[in-house]
Amino acid sequence: MPALFRRSAMRLLNPRALCSGLLATLVCCVISVALLPSSPAQAITAPELRGQKAVQDISADMHGRDLKEKEFLKADLQGVDLSEADLRGAVINTSLLQGSDLRSADLGDVVAFASRFDGADLRDARFVNAMLMQSRFTEANIEGADFTNAVIDLPQLKAMCARAEGVNSATGISTRESLGCR
Repeated sequence: MPALFRRSAMRLLNPRALCSGLLATLVCCVISVALLPSSPAQAITAPELRGQKAVQDISADMHGRDLKEKEFLKADLQGVDLSEADLRGAVINTSLLQGSDLRSADLGDVVAFASRFDGADLRDARFVNAMLMQSRFTEANIEGADFTNAVIDLPQLKAMCARAEGVNSATGISTRESLGCR
C-alpha cells in the first residue's frame, strides 16, 4: 500500500506529468468556451441606468396599480397608498414604507431586503413566498395578512406572532398559521 501511495505522489510531483495534465485541462477549457453560444454577455446595472423596471413615477396614490416585477431601490414610499396594488415579483430593497397603505396588496414572490414596513397597514395583504430578510414590521397592522412560505428574520417573526390575528380574505389562511406561530 505505501509503495502505491509513493508512486501516485511521484506522478503528481513529476513536472512533466503535471504540465501535461495542466495542458490537457487548458485545452478542454478552450474547447468548451469555443463551443458556447456566441451571444454577447449582458451586464447587470443599476435600474437607473437600464431604466427598464425601476419605478420612476412614485406618487402618493398608487392604489390598484400593476407594479409586477418593478424595482423600488432606496425608494421613499412612506405614507403611499399601495392598497390593492399588484406587486408580485417586485424588488423593494432598502426602501421606506413606514405608514404606507398596503391593504389587500399582492406581494407574492417579493424580495424586500432591509426595508421598513413600520406602522404600515398590511391588513389582508399577501406576502406568499416573499423574501423579507432584515425588513422591519414594528407596529405594522398585519391583521389577515398571509405570509405563507415567507422568509422573515426570527426577531421580527416572534414580534409579529405576538400580534397576529385574522384570516386573509383571498387565501383563507390565518395570519398566525401563515407565520407558523405556536
